[in-house]
Amino acid sequence: MDRPNHRAEAPSMEPSAKFFCCSCVRRYLPLAYREELYHILRMTGPLLVCRFLNFLLFFVVTMFCGRLGNTVLAGYGMASATINVSSAATGLGLTLACDTLVSQTFGSKNLLHVGVILQRSILILLLFCLPCWGLLINTQSFLLLVGQDPDVARVAQIYVEAYLPAIPAIFLYQLQVSYLQNQGVIIPQMYASVVANVVNVLVNYILLFWWDLGVHGSAAANCFAQVFSCFTLFAYIRLKKLHVKTWGGWSSESLQEWDNYMKLAIPSTLMLCFEWWIYEIGGFLAGMLGEVDLAAQHVVIMLAYINYMIPAGLQGAACVRVGNALGAGDTAGAILTSKVSLICAAALAIIQGLVLGGTKTVIGFLFTSDETIAELVSELMSIYCPLQFFNGLLCVGMGIVLGTGQQKIAAIANLIGYYFASCWLLVGPFNSSLLVINLFIVIIFKLNWKKITEEAIERAGKGKSRGLSQPEFRSNHRLSGSFFIALNHLENQNGYTAVNSEEVDEERSTSLAQERLAEVHEGEMRNENSISTSQNKMTQEGGMSKKLSSHVSAHHQKRTDCSNCSPYTQWRDGCTFYPASA
Repeated sequence: MDRPNHRAEAPSMEPSAKFFCCSCVRRYLPLAYREELYHILRMTGPLLVCRFLNFLLFFVVTMFCGRLGNTVLAGYGMASATINVSSAATGLGLTLACDTLVSQTFGSKNLLHVGVILQRSILILLLFCLPCWGLLINTQSFLLLVGQDPDVARVAQIYVEAYLPAIPAIFLYQLQVSYLQNQGVIIPQMYASVVANVVNVLVNYILLFWWDLGVHGSAAANCFAQVFSCFTLFAYIRLKKLHVKTWGGWSSESLQEWDNYMKLAIPSTLMLCFEWWIYEIGGFLAGMLGEVDLAAQHVVIMLAYINYMIPAGLQGAACVRVGNALGAGDTAGAILTSKVSLICAAALAIIQGLVLGGTKTVIGFLFTSDETIAELVSELMSIYCPLQFFNGLLCVGMGIVLGTGQQKIAAIANLIGYYFASCWLLVGPFNSSLLVINLFIVIIFKLNWKKITEEAIERAGKGKSRGLSQPEFRSNHRLSGSFFIALNHLENQNGYTAVNSEEVDEERSTSLAQERLAEVHEGEMRNENSISTSQNKMTQEGGMSKKLSSHVSAHHQKRTDCSNCSPYTQWRDGCTFYPASA
């Protein structure tokens, strides 16, 4: 009787087989890395589409404003800058705390606590609308104070006043996005963005061309687009009942632990604002340049913003994956996500740089027909292309930091890199990213992941007493100084095995000790069978010699430290047994 061909069937059982069907890639890229890369890219695609659709909302408004005259367009630009600095950046920064809390809590499977976090976030952000409104209603006075044209300031005031109802809508929309995204649900916000863009075009066309409302119509359409986006996403969540598992109704718990939320929210706001404000300041100073220089600078900024969407999608995916892993106690999973996401960001940034560099002589003509401006854009792109590599890494690094909840350190890094370096070294914001990304990489790889995992479990409401739980392996253990993470690159088993090297405490009961010993014995037998099956498969495929197989087997069975192995051997053989703090 013919034996079944397991080699042909095994790849189809792996989710990553959809992306990595090439046998060469499967041979040299370990399964754990393939699976993680698959999940990251699967989230990045929809997130990229969502960010592009959100960008179109403002792009459409800009196009319609341009038909109303230069004064209206300039007024809209001033209004947008004022809203971004005073409300959008700070409000979005407050919602970043929700990214950390929801991702870690959802990863811990404490689902009802996710709803409590959402309620607490809603209350805090609605209260924050009051100071935002207070600043925005004085926009005209502020612009006149800094010497802006009175007509431009007047138009900006009209836009801002019409935009006031959209402030809570923006905050609530971002909260809903964070609530869904950190549960791995991306498609609803993409659908909502598509509908909102269609309605945005129709409303602008009706108010400006049919009813001829001018600047008031444009301002009203801008506000309506934001409010409609918020209610569309809310309606989708309600109709599809995406909230059922995590929403237990309004609870008095939402009025508690505001201090814990603000400990993350305030550093998150500063982290985002330090980066956002430096570009707004650069745009304001660009007004001192000549007309040609200013136009070229605007084109490069627009290209940089579009180019930034790809690492921004990776940022969201990295934040979700790292936060979910830490909340579940999967320290090695969080480390693996950090490495894979940074490598992926670097690879994509290289491709983006090659595309921009190859089209720099013609890309300027997409925005202007002036050859002088297009030539200057080409010169500026020669500078921007290598810098966007570091900007992409910085964006993804920020997502990793958000997932770990270390916003305070990131805020300090942004302050040092963007402001101290810019002032003392006289470099621009793009050059400052060189220093900031170096700080972020040092921060990420010097993190005490063991301590961060404990903090994530505490935030998730599970408590230290419950330890870390891995459903795939059912291994209950406590974090300790001798906590080791074993990364198994097995073709028929994906994940991380957490091993506690401490002996069972003497205070534990005999029955509990026996139960744990039986559990460990069962896990070892299962691992040995998995390793044996994996080695047989690799031998048939010719992917590994007997010497390497025995080397890996010996390390996996003895669970010793493989830190003396070369990096290539660690990558190829999967013999990566390290302490959690590494």
